[in-house]
Amino acid sequence: MAILKPFKGWRPPQNIAQQLASRPYDVLDSAEARVEAADNPYSFLRVVKPEIELPVGINLYSQQVYDKAVENFEAFKQKGYLVRDPEPRFYVYAQTWGSKIQYGVMGCAGVEDYLNGIIKKHELTRPDKEEDRMKHVRVLNANAEPVFFTYRAEPAIDAIVAQITSKQQPEYDFVADDGFGHKLWVIYDAPTNAILEKHFADVKEFYVADGHHRTAAAALVGAEKKAQNPNHTGDENYNYFLAVLFPDNQLTIIDYNRVVADLNGLTEADFLEKLSKNFNIQCKGADIFKPQQLHVFSMYLNGNWYALEAKRNTYDDNDPIGVLDVTILSNLVLDEVLGIKNLRTDKRIDFVGGIRGLEELKRRVDSGEMAVAFALYPVSMKQLFDIADSGNIMPPKTTWFEPKLRSGLVVNTLE
Repeated sequence: MAILKPFKGWRPPQNIAQQLASRPYDVLDSAEARVEAADNPYSFLRVVKPEIELPVGINLYSQQVYDKAVENFEAFKQKGYLVRDPEPRFYVYAQTWGSKIQYGVMGCAGVEDYLNGIIKKHELTRPDKEEDRMKHVRVLNANAEPVFFTYRAEPAIDAIVAQITSKQQPEYDFVADDGFGHKLWVIYDAPTNAILEKHFADVKEFYVADGHHRTAAAALVGAEKKAQNPNHTGDENYNYFLAVLFPDNQLTIIDYNRVVADLNGLTEADFLEKLSKNFNIQCKGADIFKPQQLHVFSMYLNGNWYALEAKRNTYDDNDPIGVLDVTILSNLVLDEVLGIKNLRTDKRIDFVGGIRGLEELKRRVDSGEMAVAFALYPVSMKQLFDIADSGNIMPPKTTWFEPKLRSGLVVNTLE
């Protein structure tokens, strides 16, 4: 069974919470972060992207960058930008997007649960990105940013969350510049925290939804600290790391789309002819066409949108990886027709989160930057669970979750 524990979180005072909370380190580059944090001394980007206070062009993996993260983190604590709760607590974190709202419980997940496969993943991680986040955790001795987990919904947990959010005012309640709303409740009542911890212990497994590199880094640093401590007991803070867990029935996976720079030397007619081997093709004209079901793709090429329906003999419903639309597209279009063999390294392909809309695909093709774009129907939560449960890994850039968790609302230190 899985573990989720209350913890003594470091949080900003109410009056600066909105200014302090930042987007995650990996959703904006250094230049964007400099602009976003400009004239805002509270921005948590100064901790998670500390290069913004160093010369432009500095090596992001230099020791100077990590040292600046420590300097800023300690300053935030000393100045009272972050204040530690006196007792271990859970926190309820709600995100709103238009009429949609999702409620997660923030706590500390178990390092051993990740290492033993009770916390399941569906993506590969890159060693260089893992090491970067491991260094960040090591030097701060903290989990600066939570990871985004999901689990099969439990009515008993839902009931506690509903009671807290209906009867108690949130500590923080703001709409960020990107239009997403964020609310946070602190569960002060010790018996409620104990009951909630017990209910999570009855959950069989957790799943990484977003934040695979941060999850791996946090777990590996915890394992390091265990190995380095001859008096290890299992109760130390480093045995746990910061996570927000959302029930699966409140989450929606957004499409993750592709744009390709050229047609691999083919004419438009030859390209369409090759596609017809594995797809039924229908031209939809100039109006944007969005896929409405699995195995039907949208393609934008030379001013026209097309529906590409994968022929029935191109996939196997019993193959959890092969049945994915990202696999069908990768194998039968990107590889077989366009010659793109490695999605992780080929510079001819780029990926566009569905949050940007299909207009972004059209824009990048119409501009001449790209030759063709493909939009996919989103992966389902069931598909994510099936793949993680089977021990398989999804192809790169398969899932996109929104809204992103804000960093700095609650921080977990490992001492």
